[in-house]
Amino acid sequence: MERTENKVKNQMKESNNVDYPDFDQMWSSIQRDELKVAGGEPVVLRPRKRKRFALVAGLSVALMATPVYAALTYDWSSMLSYREGIQSALGQGLGQTIEQSVTKEGVTLTVHTAFIDENRTVLLYSLKPETSQDVKDIDFKLIGLKDSKGNFIEGNYWNQWNEGLGEYKGYFETDWVAEGQTTDVEFIMENIQYIGNKKQSISYNPNDSTTQVFPIQKDGVGSVTLQSFEQAEGKVLLKSDVTFTDTEMPYRGVEFEAINNVGESVKQVKSTSSAFRDGGANVDQLFKSDTLRGEGTKFQISYEDILETKESTWSTNLNLSKKQLENGSYKQVLDIPMGNVPNMKIHEMKVTPSQVRLTLTQDQGRYETIPFQEYQLDVGGTLLRARDVRSGKNLNETELRFEVTGLNVASLANQPVSFVAKHRVDAIRGDDNPIHLTDISVKPQSLTSSIAGYPITWTYYLKDNNLYVESLSSDPAFAGVNQTYYLDGDNGPNFGSPDLMGILEDGSNKAMDVYENFDKKELDIYIEKYLIDKPNEELRIPLKSGK
Repeated sequence: MERTENKVKNQMKESNNVDYPDFDQMWSSIQRDELKVAGGEPVVLRPRKRKRFALVAGLSVALMATPVYAALTYDWSSMLSYREGIQSALGQGLGQTIEQSVTKEGVTLTVHTAFIDENRTVLLYSLKPETSQDVKDIDFKLIGLKDSKGNFIEGNYWNQWNEGLGEYKGYFETDWVAEGQTTDVEFIMENIQYIGNKKQSISYNPNDSTTQVFPIQKDGVGSVTLQSFEQAEGKVLLKSDVTFTDTEMPYRGVEFEAINNVGESVKQVKSTSSAFRDGGANVDQLFKSDTLRGEGTKFQISYEDILETKESTWSTNLNLSKKQLENGSYKQVLDIPMGNVPNMKIHEMKVTPSQVRLTLTQDQGRYETIPFQEYQLDVGGTLLRARDVRSGKNLNETELRFEVTGLNVASLANQPVSFVAKHRVDAIRGDDNPIHLTDISVKPQSLTSSIAGYPITWTYYLKDNNLYVESLSSDPAFAGVNQTYYLDGDNGPNFGSPDLMGILEDGSNKAMDVYENFDKKELDIYIEKYLIDKPNEELRIPLKSGK
């Protein structure tokens, strides 16, 4: 189960776990901004008017038999802004009304509506806590389903505070799907945690370019190590390495904050980018240099903390049915070559009223990144955007997930469907020509080279016994050096670790690799792969004809 989704969803990004050294996939995710937002800005559906709800409430005796009536009294649009298919199904009355509640330890859990089809199972729920503390969020030691055989089913979830109702709205989503038309499950939450925000002042010096370490040793946060890297146009990249002493919260929401002389938080140039690891996190933030160095500016670390844990179990037994979403659902094997993308096919399309999933396959042993940044389905002129790009069940599979909105069930079955891929970025293998680095020291050195006619400026320097190698091209068609390496005798290639998390301004092709514990004065490095940007290239492939 991913607590990261519970928080990163506030920026609406579902990140994928990528095994080293698949930097192609990582870079592709950065190019798509998946770490920030999967598929672009959310399309927030307008909430229904209060006047209409008042009218419906007046007819409650007649309409209580209508599916999802109770759920519609909530405004779920912001909660489901990246699950538009569920929002659309909810508006069409396709969900299964549950309305079951359980109260323990002053917390009431209510499951309002369920959606179960051949793609996923989704529950809409609310949590009403009784607490006087300044709670910013809630989390759980355990949340999921148990099937009729007692098997635990994990999933992703998100909670959103509703000030007017004094409760959290939430959804739980899992790829698990019942084998039959109906199934009995148990929805479980254990040990609800109230999450607050803590702040700790630090004596950061923005004029000191050396690494600065700040021991926190409080609330499960061990220490914060800050490194600064000067950027173009008067910007500075701050990289924070945070260690945790409390493993109960794998996501601590740690951020560096600058407070100006009038007590206001200094804005970042771009949203924070974070990567999580066992026992810690790496956080990248981009600021304007002059705002950090302003007179009277103070600095602090903010982080999440568990204020209280309600140690109990909230569970409710549910009988789930696919009946509400079975019409218009189908699966079709396609095996259509993906145009000018070699060794790749569009293998299968699985359609339900709330979501379409396309499975792309590559030839066995060829696990390349798909060279496009945006994916759509054109259903009779209505465009559905891929919200999630995920690894499939097998290594050679990629799954694209499209939320269904603006269409009814009949449209999915009867309209022609085409696959559209936009903004191509090709990853190309580097050549055998080395870039020779000399006089390696703490003083930055620069040199230029070229590959396939594209100019590259290299800047390299030592910092804390690590070698940093930056690359930048003046040609906007060059999308960046994906990764560098050097040859280490019989040990083979030694790859640099990409050390930018997409935090730089949009359109930048700057990249930075780091080689840890480096002690040489000279080095030949090679380009593993580089990227070429083709923003106007589009691929359109018909998948099915209309009826």
